Amino acid sequence: MTLGQFLIIMRARWKAALVVLLLTVGGALAISLMLPRQYTATTTVLVDQYRPDVAGSAVYAGSPSPIFMATQVDVLKSERVALSVVKSLKLADNPDLRDEWNRDAKGAGSFDAWLIDWLQRGLEVKPSRDSTVISITYKATDAATAARTANLFAQAFLETALQFRVDPARQNTAIFDARSRELRAQLEAAQAKLSAYQRDRGVAVVTDGALDVETARLNELSSQLVVLQSMAAESSSRQAQSRGDGDGLTEVANNPLIITLRAQLATAEAKLQELDSRLGSNHPQVLEARATIDTLRSRLAAETRRVSSTVGVTNTINRQREAEIRAALEAQRARVMRLRQAREEGMVLVREVEAAQRNYDAVLARLSQTSLETKTTQGGAYVLSEAKEPPLPSSPNLVRNALLAVVIGTVLAIAMAIVREYVDRRVRTVEELPMSLGLPLLGVLPRPGGGTARIAGLRSPVLAAAPAFRSLPAPREGT
Repeated sequence: MTLGQFLIIMRARWKAALVVLLLTVGGALAISLMLPRQYTATTTVLVDQYRPDVAGSAVYAGSPSPIFMATQVDVLKSERVALSVVKSLKLADNPDLRDEWNRDAKGAGSFDAWLIDWLQRGLEVKPSRDSTVISITYKATDAATAARTANLFAQAFLETALQFRVDPARQNTAIFDARSRELRAQLEAAQAKLSAYQRDRGVAVVTDGALDVETARLNELSSQLVVLQSMAAESSSRQAQSRGDGDGLTEVANNPLIITLRAQLATAEAKLQELDSRLGSNHPQVLEARATIDTLRSRLAAETRRVSSTVGVTNTINRQREAEIRAALEAQRARVMRLRQAREEGMVLVREVEAAQRNYDAVLARLSQTSLETKTTQGGAYVLSEAKEPPLPSSPNLVRNALLAVVIGTVLAIAMAIVREYVDRRVRTVEELPMSLGLPLLGVLPRPGGGTARIAGLRSPVLAAAPAFRSLPAPREGT
């Protein structure tokens, strides 16, 4: 079909096409006017992928996760959020809705579930592509109801997000509170055990400094004992030597009186030899000299014995001091051993107390953190813009429906004209004759009163087709 044929067909069938177009447009407008008016209200909500932490700091970085946004959309569409809106609107107390539920479900199932499904029919949730903003749109037959319901969905979502954060914090708070009481009891028991140990031993916990002091004292006593043992051994040797003649003793050799007596004795002996050789052994001066020598020797022996006896006293003193130092050393060694044992036992108890204190402090810190989280009022979602009552209904849109009806009506009118043309086939143009009859065209007759005849042209010299041409049916009206 050429464009000219199409235009000829439309010119021949324009009345029927116009009727179809008018019926389509009129029906669409009538249906649009009969449909109830629908109002659409939208509120926007901002959600944080990284929720703020009251006890720490969480910095938002990066693009929003598609999984996170899809999760938030699913939460908005969940029955939990819808049920909260149902309770806020008190839809369960609406008798009309209960009658409609009885008609639809015939009393089967849950009324709350039916209300949730009925309420979610007008809900539309759309996340933003490159941000964490979510649009909540609700459609209702009343502008105020649409705006209020959209805002209630946003508020229910905020409350749900807050509950998702607060509820685990409350559970953790209860757990940490119970655990903190247990650890506090353990800490008090460890402290009581340490106090009892200190009270029974009569000492505080031994520190490294105190043990070092006692160890140094033990080392000092040990050094003193070694010195006294050496001195006692030397004094014992000297005492044994003093039991002889005692002349080899240092005290005897260095004694001034003994040195003087020895010098006098040597002088007297020299004088005696001189007198004895000159006067004879019986001379009174010789006898006097001998008596003087005997006296000096007696005094020297007495003084030597006296000095030698002091060596024995020194040895006795050294032995006594050695025994005393040895006893003190053993006592100090026992004290150091007790202190070491007490330190080890006490440090075990101290470490138990410190471990219990650390555990208690850690749980107490977590308890404080979770307690703060239970008091938070932000769940990581915020309302950017609240829904307002729309001044005009969103549907039915008369202009849009009319334009759509015009387009659809035009298509239907054209289709109707073409279908009718193929059902009731007619020759509209001169060019269609050869194609319809399979015969050559000889000429064209003018319409009655339409002017002089003209010859359009000869397509074939065969004239035998003229009777067939004359036998064509009379033209119908409109041809």
